[in-house]
Amino acid sequence: MGVAAGLGLVLGALLLFFVLTFLVAVRQKNNGLIDVAWGLGFVLSAVVSHFLGAPAGPIPLVMTLLVTAWGLRLAWTLFRRNWGRPEDYRYAHMRATWDPRTFQLRMFVQIYLLQLVLSFLVNLPAILTNLLGQAPDRPAFGPLAILGTAAWGIGFALEVIGDAQLRRFRANPANRGTLLTRGLWRYTRHPNYFGEAVQWWGLWLMAVAAGRGLWLVESPVLITLFLVFVSGVPLLERKYAGRPDWEAYKARTSMFIPWFPKRTGPPWR
Repeated sequence: MGVAAGLGLVLGALLLFFVLTFLVAVRQKNNGLIDVAWGLGFVLSAVVSHFLGAPAGPIPLVMTLLVTAWGLRLAWTLFRRNWGRPEDYRYAHMRATWDPRTFQLRMFVQIYLLQLVLSFLVNLPAILTNLLGQAPDRPAFGPLAILGTAAWGIGFALEVIGDAQLRRFRANPANRGTLLTRGLWRYTRHPNYFGEAVQWWGLWLMAVAAGRGLWLVESPVLITLFLVFVSGVPLLERKYAGRPDWEAYKARTSMFIPWFPKRTGPPWR
């Protein structure tokens, strides 16, 4: 199968998946489902492209497994966090402020289709490595592939540990109304988002190791920019802006890349 045909089938599978997710969300009146679908979309495009390409070499298979592990873990984490709760405040705000006559169409185009395109572009290293296979002149699993896998593992650990620390903190009633500033959260205000970005830089290194081209750096650059400037960090930063404890935490703690805290501000928990 040609690469163009394979890419078309992957896009078709993603479109069907996101349309079905949207229809369920409309029925449930809860667009928070798109957050769960986000990770599953990566799993879908990775697995479909792997079976379409049937690639030789270990790197495509390892990349598919890593993307699947990340996507399933993220989907399960968000499903467990949001199950039985009202619609997420972001989508509830959209529902309350957007024109009701065009709300569903705008939601589908601006949220669902946007995430479809973004997930496809971010996952291109795995998709193309699956469809094209590992270049025959590349080592089966050389130093660059090992480095990429290690980077992915570090990013995955940061995301998992950061989420676990936050979950335990929120589960303790004594912490209600306070900020988590211990553990990984002492060194970065967003350890889970940083870990997510690191994983995609690792997957890009693996794609390069498979001979798939440096231009696929668009993937980690895109997800990093999206997390830092669009969807991840800015939304949470605006949510807590103005709180004295948050401003003190913000003044001494790195926003994204982990670093030692500055010696300033009161010792908030």
